[in-house]
Amino acid sequence: MNRMNHIFFIGKIKKILNKMTTSEIKEKILNDVVFLGLRLAMGVIFIVHGYSKFGNDGFVGWISSMGIPGELAIIIALAEVIPGILLIIGVLNRISASVISIIMVGAIFHVKGAQSITGDKGIEFDLILLAVALVIIVAGPGRISLAQIIKKIPRCLH
Repeated sequence: MNRMNHIFFIGKIKKILNKMTTSEIKEKILNDVVFLGLRLAMGVIFIVHGYSKFGNDGFVGWISSMGIPGELAIIIALAEVIPGILLIIGVLNRISASVISIIMVGAIFHVKGAQSITGDKGIEFDLILLAVALVIIVAGPGRISLAQIIKKIPRCLH
C-alpha cells in the first residue's frame, strides 16, 4: 500500500470513528419517535387516572382523610387530565410535565410517604412517571409534536 492510499485509508477510519463517537441523537427520527411514545404513554395514563377522579365521592373522602380539602378534588383531576391532553397533542409539554412532576412528588411523599420502593405503598411506578416527566422537561417534546409544526410557540414552552 503506497503512502497516499494509507493516508486516505486512515482519514476514512477517523471519519467513521468520529461519527460513531459523536452524539447525533437529535438528528435521528428514532429519537423523535421515542419522545412521541413517552408523551403518548404519559398522556394516556394521566387522562385515564385524572378522569376517574371526576365526580368520585370516594376520592373526595380519601383526600379529605389525608388532610387535603375535598374541594381540591376537581383541581387535582384537572391537573392530571389537562396536562395529559397537552402531552398527547404536543403543546406546552414542558409546563405540562412540570405540573405532572409536582403531582408525582406529592404522590410519592404525601400520599405514599416514600416508605418503600416496592410492596404496599410502593413508589416504583410513581418514580418512573416522575423520571419520564423530567425527561420531557429537559429534552422537550421532540419533532413529532404540534408545537414543532406551529413553530410560533417559544422553544422554552414546547
